Amino acid sequence: MRPRGILLLAGVLGAVGMALAAFSAHGLEKWLQQRVVAADEISVRLEQCDIAVRYHMLHVLALLGLGVASSAATSRLRIVAATLFVLGILLFSGGLYAMVFFGRAGHWSIVPSGGLSLIAGWLCVAAMAFPREGEDDDG
Repeated sequence: MRPRGILLLAGVLGAVGMALAAFSAHGLEKWLQQRVVAADEISVRLEQCDIAVRYHMLHVLALLGLGVASSAATSRLRIVAATLFVLGILLFSGGLYAMVFFGRAGHWSIVPSGGLSLIAGWLCVAAMAFPREGEDDDG
């Protein structure tokens, strides 16, 4: 995945995240009420959506940073980190969105697997601090 592709993903996922955040703030509660979801369940789902959007957008910013990272940064690690962030957004936030909108996430391991993907992505970012042999170490 080239930096341009990472930036494209960051832009598209950022737009989707903002649309979901806006719907959550301005229409989700009414939408859930229309589907006869119990009041206590609505509260839980609103909180789940808030968490999903927060992590979604945080990792969109991380993708953006990877997209504009210096070409001197280890490209393989940048690609792996970006891939793990996208996978994490899809599994972690996507699993929470599924619970919010459909009342279930599918298999129980979807959300935690997404969280592990996000953690692994951040570890790849940390590993980018250590240049591979033949790369310049700018300090």
